[in-house]
Amino acid sequence: MKHITLAGLLLIAAPTFAQRFPRNEISINAFRNPSIGLEYRRSHVSIHAGYYPTIVSQDGAGKNVTTSFVRTGLTYWFLPVGRRENPSSFYASASYVRGLDRDYEADNGAVGEVGFRWFIWKDLNVRIGAAVLASPGKDLKLNPTPGISYSFHW
Repeated sequence: MKHITLAGLLLIAAPTFAQRFPRNEISINAFRNPSIGLEYRRSHVSIHAGYYPTIVSQDGAGKNVTTSFVRTGLTYWFLPVGRRENPSSFYASASYVRGLDRDYEADNGAVGEVGFRWFIWKDLNVRIGAAVLASPGKDLKLNPTPGISYSFHW
């Protein structure tokens, strides 16, 4: 019975997950995820570059302190959902970061991230993810990564 149930669920879900991505996409990323900048996607893989502000520390009064980075990297898009021409989907990303100020000034690092991008209206989309920042001599930092973007696809 378990096998029949599983097969039935796969048949129902298959058209949703069989959705294909448009061949090309350029996104203008206006908020933090993956960075404030540009992203080019070809099928399932994209490259991005821009300015990445994130909170990695607190000041003496316990207030969050934003640290700035330049961020560039690759993203893999998978499990598209919905029937839109450009579907919402999950993603996994690996990036190089270079600190611009505070404790990370001139430091190199890496960011690994996973999350979901949801098209909320036409080509306007929001992202929510979780990122881990690693930099030599520093503790690992785990942060939520919200974002908002507008995408052009063809």
